[in-house]
Amino acid sequence: MKALIAMSGGVDSSVSALLMKEKGYDCIGCTMKLYANEDIACDASNTCCSLDDVEDAKSVARRLGMPHYTFNFQDKFRETVIGNFIDCYENGMTPNPCIQCNKHMKFSELYRRALELGCDKVVTGHYARIRKCDNGYQLLKGLDDNKDQSYVLYAMTQEELAHTDFPLGELSKDEVRKIAESNDFINANKPDSQDICFVPDGDYVSAIKRFTGKEYAPGDFVDAQGNVLGQHKGVISYTIGQRKGLGISAAYPLYVTKLDMENNRVVLGKNEDLFSKEVYVEDINWINPDAQADKFQCKAKVRYRMTEQPCTVERIGDTKAKITFDEPQRAITPGQSAVFYDGDVVLGGGIIKAGLLPD
Repeated sequence: MKALIAMSGGVDSSVSALLMKEKGYDCIGCTMKLYANEDIACDASNTCCSLDDVEDAKSVARRLGMPHYTFNFQDKFRETVIGNFIDCYENGMTPNPCIQCNKHMKFSELYRRALELGCDKVVTGHYARIRKCDNGYQLLKGLDDNKDQSYVLYAMTQEELAHTDFPLGELSKDEVRKIAESNDFINANKPDSQDICFVPDGDYVSAIKRFTGKEYAPGDFVDAQGNVLGQHKGVISYTIGQRKGLGISAAYPLYVTKLDMENNRVVLGKNEDLFSKEVYVEDINWINPDAQADKFQCKAKVRYRMTEQPCTVERIGDTKAKITFDEPQRAITPGQSAVFYDGDVVLGGGIIKAGLLPD
């Protein structure tokens, strides 16, 4: 049995490689080159973080006695991940690029490369689990609640789940670091990456301007009645629920409640204006589509770092749905994903839309 290990240079993917070796797999390590130094405003004459990551991955691969390759996926990444990132912000949405990367890169492009190499499994360091059941495969939350990454994996298909392994799904982060330390991995205590990989300084607005070569026109901050409150710096600079950086004085705290792209306006309101019970979702991937009822109760979350909440889901065709939460939820944001859970089992997920779905 052969496994292709996606090695980012971090401790999680490194320990995943070790665990697959211990399972008896013939392992091949690989690192995906997703962008060039100039894409992330990194001086090509300096050692960039991405180059350090490749060297860390190679170091662990050598220690484990396995080959390591670097695959150039820059064109596909720019088209599917960076392109989606820009398109979302230019249309008043807030994207989650990790979901797009998993969908289009790790479990699509990398899976195809694994097949070419004769590998039976694609392996990543995600904290999630896969379980075989009577009607196919299930995606489950990782046992470590603090590290569970099932939210960003909801787009996986049955074929992808059948050929994927998540060795860390039953481990905690502390356990993973201890395994790395006991094997003298160079990255045993390497900090987790917190930023979007192609926006390492966290300044996504500057990144978008760099990618597009555009400047985004200032416009009006308005209240719900359309009264002008001040001037914004360009709609792409704001997201639903934002409070900081508005530069508006008022008798009470103001929050971004809506992005009016058509009129280049940012609508501000009170905190209570951010709560709603209903949300419409499209581009849904159902993990086990044949097993999903047209209307059902479950739990869902509408952003990565939140606890899933009770709701009722009404399917609208194969890939759309209306969600009605039992209790109002704060700052439901177009472009983010709603992911559905039955206990630890991920039922599926899709992209949150602004307003009603089209017929």
